[in-house]
Formats: sequence, C-alpha cells, structure tokens
Amino acid sequence: MAIACYYRVNYRHMSATAGRGMAGVSVPPTPAEADYAYCRAVMRQHGASYYFATLFFPTELRKAVFSLYAFVRYPDQWVDCPSPEMTPDRIRQRLDAYEREWLRAACGQPVEHPVLRAFAHTVRQYRIPVKLTADFLDAMRMDLTQCRYPTFEALQQYTWGSASVVGVMMCYLFRQTAPQTLSYASQMGLAMQLTNFLRDVGEDYGRGRIYLPQDEMARFGVCEAHFAQGRVDDCWRAFMRFQIARCRELYATAEQGISLLPRQVQFPVLLGSRLYGEILSKIEQNNYDVFRHRAHTTHLEKVRLASRLYWQWRRGAWTNGRTPA
Repeated sequence: MAIACYYRVNYRHMSATAGRGMAGVSVPPTPAEADYAYCRAVMRQHGASYYFATLFFPTELRKAVFSLYAFVRYPDQWVDCPSPEMTPDRIRQRLDAYEREWLRAACGQPVEHPVLRAFAHTVRQYRIPVKLTADFLDAMRMDLTQCRYPTFEALQQYTWGSASVVGVMMCYLFRQTAPQTLSYASQMGLAMQLTNFLRDVGEDYGRGRIYLPQDEMARFGVCEAHFAQGRVDDCWRAFMRFQIARCRELYATAEQGISLLPRQVQFPVLLGSRLYGEILSKIEQNNYDVFRHRAHTTHLEKVRLASRLYWQWRRGAWTNGRTPA
C-alpha cells in the first residue's frame, strides 16, 4: 500500500511538471505525457541501473523504455512482494485482471491504469507483438506454482517469459527485429535475469524460491541447508564461480549484437550490460556472500563506469571480446 501511495503522489507531481516548457512556462500535458511521466517515476524508484542507462537514449525512445519497464514492474512487484493478505490465488486474479485491462488498452479502449495507457501507446507506435506480453505474464503466473528448477534448461523456460521477451521487445523499440538481433537480445535478457538470481539468492529463498538449477547444485555439493543457514563454504563459492562464469559468457555473447543496432542506441545498451555485469564483480568482492551483503553499485561508480565506457565505445575498444567489467 505504501508503494501505491507513492505512485499516486508522484503521479500528481509528475503530471503537474511534465508539461513545463521553455522559460518555466507551464503547459497542460497531454494524457500520454502524464502517463509516460508516471512510468518514469516507477522506473526511477525501482530500477536504478536500468534508469541510469536509459537516460542516454534519445528522448522519444526513452519514454517508450519507461513504459516497458513500468508495464513489467507491476506484476513482478505483486508476485515478489505481496502484502500479507495476498494469497497466490488472489495474486493470480490480480494478474488476470491486469491482463484483461491491458488487452483492452492494446485494442485502443479507454482504461484507468496510466502505465497501461502509456505502454499501449508504445506498442502501437513500435508494433510490438502482444504475444510477447502474454509470455511475460505467463511467467509471472509460473512464480505462483513453481519454486524449484531441476535443470538449467527448465529454468530457461521461465527466464524466456520473465526476461528474454523484454530484451526482444527492446529490439522492437529500436526497430531492429532480424532473427539474429532478437537472439542476441534474448541472451542479454537471460544474462541480466541470472545476475538478479545470483544477487537475490537470500531474498528469493525467503519467498520460498530457488532460481538455480538443482542438478548443478548437487554437482557442487550445495544443498538447501546452504540457503537456509546462509552458509558460504568452499562448495558454495565454487558453485557461485561457475554461475558467474556462465553469466559473463552470456553477456559477452549478447554484446556481439550491439553492433547490429543503430548507433544512437548502442551506448546505453552497452552501458546497461556493463552495469549489470558489475554486480557479478561485487558478488566476488563480497566473497560470494549473497545472504548478508546485497551486491550493488553506487551512483558514483555508475558515473565513473559510464565515463570510461563512453570513450571505449567511441574508439570501438569495447568490441574486442572482453567480458563485462
């Protein structure tokens, strides 16, 4: 409820300020402007690394990215951080209602939710297939019934909808939808989602979920007692090194697709990849203790990385096959 109140208050503030033009003159915003401002507030609060990288996109594209993030954030929040009275059945009902309202918005019908109005505008403008949004919502429903994954392949059935489709939708925003480009984007989404899983091991276990392959855990001698006790031993560290190495390989492969994108979007995409890759380095610096230390980058670290990376990108030095910093 506190988050909902924040959105309401911030929406009124953003709606009031979104239309200010030159010389401080206030111009009443169009509904789309107010709705996109609402989406920006959602992203700024919940997605620090994504938001920072998004600021480097061209203005109109930036608005579309805000709406995409906000669209996926709401269901993710309901599933991951439900209020005490929200049972899985009630969350599923909320997801179903959200999807019904979304489909009305996608068909051009009036809806009350500002995020859905903004995202429907984005979907029509960039011709994003609605099937991708259905895949995302299906993955959110999976979270209500599935909390363990026997293999990496089984986990990828979940990550396709929860993350890879978001990378694919980003390609539609860039108007770059060749199969090879979409494949790279899918891998970028997978790498970022796996990074989230490694960073949030403790939080996810508190929700009853383990987003790490059970067969790989067994191979390294990791059991559920490691999660329950927050145990960081040689088995755990070896397991985490394996997971981090795979993530970095995915980032390196996905970054090969950045050169296929229009130049004006290459740097923010690259920056987003490297910012998320830096979380892996933070996990290593914390000696793989993801139970007591949340891996994150500070704002100053983001600025320094962006400055260094910008000049590498200008010189083309980022295409030499290195894994993320």
